[in-house]
Amino acid sequence: MTSRVLLVSPASSPALRQARFYDGLGALDASGAARARAAADDLPRAERVVRSPGARCQETAVELGLAAAELPELAGLDAGRWRGRTLEEVGGAEPEAVMRWLTDPDSAPHGGESVRALCQRVGAWLESAREGARTLAVVEPDVVRAVVVHALALPPETFWRLDAAPLTVTELSGRSGRWNLRLGRPLGGDATPPPESGRSRTGQ
Repeated sequence: MTSRVLLVSPASSPALRQARFYDGLGALDASGAARARAAADDLPRAERVVRSPGARCQETAVELGLAAAELPELAGLDAGRWRGRTLEEVGGAEPEAVMRWLTDPDSAPHGGESVRALCQRVGAWLESAREGARTLAVVEPDVVRAVVVHALALPPETFWRLDAAPLTVTELSGRSGRWNLRLGRPLGGDATPPPESGRSRTGQ
Protein backbone atom coordinates (compact mmCIF):
# COMPACT_ATOMS: atom_id res chain seq x y z
CA MET A 1 0.00 0.00 0.00
CA THR A 2 1.32 3.44 -0.96
CA SER A 3 1.31 6.17 1.68
CA ARG A 4 1.05 9.82 0.65
CA VAL A 5 2.05 12.89 2.64
CA LEU A 6 1.40 16.35 1.20
CA LEU A 7 3.28 19.25 2.80
CA VAL A 8 1.94 22.78 2.32
CA SER A 9 4.21 25.64 3.35
CA PRO A 10 2.47 28.65 4.91
CA ALA A 11 1.62 31.87 3.09
CA SER A 12 3.92 34.87 3.37
CA SER A 13 4.24 36.78 6.61
CA PRO A 14 6.27 39.74 7.92
CA ALA A 15 8.62 37.35 9.75
CA LEU A 16 9.39 35.54 6.51
CA ARG A 17 9.91 38.75 4.56
CA GLN A 18 12.24 40.11 7.24
CA ALA A 19 14.28 36.86 7.53
CA ARG A 20 13.31 36.75 11.20
CA PHE A 21 13.67 33.70 13.42
CA TYR A 22 10.07 32.66 13.87
CA ASP A 23 8.61 32.76 17.38
CA GLY A 24 5.21 31.30 16.53
CA LEU A 25 3.36 34.58 17.05
CA GLY A 26 3.59 36.43 13.74
CA ALA A 27 0.46 36.45 11.60
CA LEU A 28 0.17 36.42 7.81
CA ASP A 29 0.36 39.66 5.92
CA ALA A 30 -2.60 40.81 3.81
CA SER A 31 -1.17 39.58 0.51
CA GLY A 32 -0.32 36.19 1.99
CA ALA A 33 -3.82 35.72 3.36
CA ALA A 34 -5.36 36.74 0.03
CA ARG A 35 -3.18 34.29 -1.90
CA ALA A 36 -4.08 31.48 0.48
CA ARG A 37 -7.79 32.16 -0.04
CA ALA A 38 -7.31 32.21 -3.79
CA ALA A 39 -5.45 28.89 -3.68
CA ALA A 40 -8.04 27.00 -1.63
CA ASP A 41 -9.62 25.30 -4.65
CA ASP A 42 -6.25 23.95 -5.76
CA LEU A 43 -5.64 21.85 -2.65
CA PRO A 44 -5.18 18.09 -3.04
CA ARG A 45 -7.68 15.93 -1.23
CA ALA A 46 -6.67 14.23 2.00
CA GLU A 47 -8.36 12.22 4.73
CA ARG A 48 -6.17 13.57 7.53
CA VAL A 49 -5.27 17.28 7.86
CA VAL A 50 -2.73 18.53 10.41
CA ARG A 51 -0.53 21.59 10.92
CA SER A 52 2.45 23.01 12.73
CA PRO A 53 1.76 25.06 15.86
CA GLY A 54 2.03 28.80 15.39
CA ALA A 55 -0.06 31.63 14.04
CA ARG A 56 0.93 31.60 10.40
CA CYS A 57 0.28 27.88 9.86
CA GLN A 58 -3.01 28.20 11.72
CA GLU A 59 -4.07 31.21 9.64
CA THR A 60 -2.92 29.59 6.39
CA ALA A 61 -5.02 26.53 7.15
CA VAL A 62 -8.05 28.71 7.92
CA GLU A 63 -7.64 30.74 4.71
CA LEU A 64 -7.34 27.49 2.76
CA GLY A 65 -10.60 26.29 4.30
CA LEU A 66 -8.97 23.49 6.30
CA ALA A 67 -9.87 22.24 9.76
CA ALA A 68 -6.34 21.17 10.67
CA ALA A 69 -5.34 19.50 13.93
CA GLU A 70 -2.30 21.06 15.63
CA LEU A 71 0.60 18.64 16.19
CA PRO A 72 3.43 19.70 18.53
CA GLU A 73 5.83 17.33 16.77
CA LEU A 74 5.47 19.45 13.62
CA ALA A 75 6.72 22.62 15.29
CA GLY A 76 9.44 24.50 13.48
CA LEU A 77 13.02 24.56 14.70
CA ASP A 78 13.31 26.03 18.19
CA ALA A 79 15.77 28.92 17.81
CA GLY A 80 16.01 29.47 21.55
CA ARG A 81 17.08 32.99 22.51
CA TRP A 82 17.27 33.98 18.82
CA ARG A 83 13.50 33.75 18.44
CA GLY A 84 11.97 36.93 17.06
CA ARG A 85 15.32 38.41 15.99
CA THR A 86 16.52 38.85 12.41
CA LEU A 87 19.43 36.93 11.00
CA GLU A 88 21.21 40.24 10.43
CA GLU A 89 20.86 41.19 14.10
CA VAL A 90 22.11 37.84 15.36
CA GLY A 91 24.92 37.69 12.83
CA GLY A 92 26.15 41.10 13.91
CA ALA A 93 26.09 40.23 17.60
CA GLU A 94 27.21 36.58 17.47
CA PRO A 95 28.97 35.88 14.16
CA GLU A 96 30.90 32.86 15.41
CA ALA A 97 27.78 31.27 16.90
CA VAL A 98 25.87 31.75 13.65
CA MET A 99 28.71 30.17 11.67
CA ARG A 100 28.72 27.13 13.97
CA TRP A 101 24.96 26.81 13.60
CA LEU A 102 25.15 26.92 9.81
CA THR A 103 27.98 24.41 9.46
CA ASP A 104 27.43 21.92 12.27
CA PRO A 105 24.02 20.17 12.33
CA ASP A 106 24.61 19.18 15.97
CA SER A 107 25.20 22.76 17.09
CA ALA A 108 22.58 24.78 18.99
CA PRO A 109 24.36 27.94 20.18
CA HIS A 110 20.99 29.65 20.67
CA GLY A 111 20.07 27.19 23.41
CA GLY A 112 17.24 25.70 21.39
CA GLU A 113 17.19 22.78 18.97
CA SER A 114 19.87 21.57 16.58
CA VAL A 115 19.19 20.85 12.92
CA ARG A 116 19.87 17.16 13.47
CA ALA A 117 17.38 17.03 16.34
CA LEU A 118 14.75 18.71 14.16
CA CYS A 119 15.31 16.22 11.36
CA GLN A 120 15.04 13.30 13.78
CA ARG A 121 11.86 14.64 15.39
CA VAL A 122 10.14 15.35 12.09
CA GLY A 123 11.41 12.10 10.60
CA ALA A 124 9.76 10.13 13.39
CA TRP A 125 6.46 11.83 12.56
CA LEU A 126 6.86 11.03 8.86
CA GLU A 127 7.37 7.36 9.58
CA SER A 128 4.26 7.33 11.75
CA ALA A 129 2.34 8.79 8.80
CA ARG A 130 3.41 5.90 6.58
CA GLU A 131 0.43 3.88 7.77
CA GLY A 132 -3.11 5.05 7.16
CA ALA A 133 -4.93 7.74 5.23
CA ARG A 134 -3.45 10.36 2.94
CA THR A 135 -2.12 13.21 5.05
CA LEU A 136 -2.12 16.92 4.24
CA ALA A 137 0.07 18.98 6.56
CA VAL A 138 0.42 22.77 6.67
CA VAL A 139 3.91 23.06 8.09
CA GLU A 140 6.74 25.52 8.61
CA PRO A 141 9.33 25.75 5.81
CA ASP A 142 12.03 24.23 8.00
CA VAL A 143 9.74 21.25 8.67
CA VAL A 144 9.46 20.72 4.91
CA ARG A 145 13.25 20.75 4.69
CA ALA A 146 13.63 18.31 7.58
CA VAL A 147 11.07 15.92 6.06
CA VAL A 148 12.94 15.89 2.75
CA VAL A 149 16.28 15.29 4.51
CA HIS A 150 14.81 12.31 6.35
CA ALA A 151 12.81 10.87 3.44
CA LEU A 152 15.77 10.83 1.07
CA ALA A 153 18.31 9.88 3.76
CA LEU A 154 20.32 13.02 3.03
CA PRO A 155 23.12 14.27 5.28
CA PRO A 156 21.67 16.87 7.67
CA GLU A 157 24.17 19.41 6.28
CA THR A 158 21.99 19.57 3.14
CA PHE A 159 19.18 21.12 5.20
CA TRP A 160 20.47 24.60 4.33
CA ARG A 161 20.48 23.85 0.60
CA LEU A 162 16.73 23.25 0.44
CA ASP A 163 14.13 25.98 0.01
CA ALA A 164 10.37 25.83 0.55
CA ALA A 165 8.63 28.85 -0.96
CA PRO A 166 5.31 30.09 0.47
CA LEU A 167 2.16 28.20 -0.52
CA THR A 168 3.88 25.33 -2.28
CA VAL A 169 3.05 21.63 -2.05
CA THR A 170 5.76 19.00 -1.58
CA GLU A 171 4.46 15.46 -2.02
CA LEU A 172 5.97 12.25 -0.69
CA SER A 173 4.81 8.77 -1.55
CA GLY A 174 6.06 5.85 0.49
CA ARG A 175 6.11 2.14 -0.25
CA SER A 176 8.34 -0.83 0.55
CA GLY A 177 10.40 1.07 3.09
CA ARG A 178 11.29 4.03 0.89
CA TRP A 179 9.95 7.46 0.04
CA ASN A 180 9.72 9.15 -3.34
CA LEU A 181 9.61 12.93 -3.61
CA ARG A 182 7.64 15.22 -5.88
CA LEU A 183 9.16 18.67 -5.61
CA GLY A 184 7.08 21.62 -4.45
CA ARG A 185 4.58 23.19 -6.81
CA PRO A 186 2.85 26.52 -6.14
CA LEU A 187 -0.78 26.35 -5.06
CA GLY A 188 -3.01 28.27 -7.42
CA GLY A 189 -0.13 28.56 -9.87
CA ASP A 190 1.51 31.38 -7.92
CA ALA A 191 3.90 31.67 -5.02
CA THR A 192 6.06 34.45 -3.65
CA PRO A 193 9.67 33.36 -3.04
CA PRO A 194 11.09 34.14 0.38
CA PRO A 195 13.66 36.95 0.70
CA GLU A 196 17.08 36.04 -0.61
CA SER A 197 18.81 37.42 2.48
CA GLY A 198 17.42 34.83 4.87
CA ARG A 199 15.49 32.11 3.12
CA SER A 200 18.19 29.46 3.50
CA ARG A 201 19.29 30.45 6.97
CA THR A 202 16.53 31.18 9.47
CA GLY A 203 14.34 28.33 8.27
CA GLN A 204 11.53 30.81 7.91
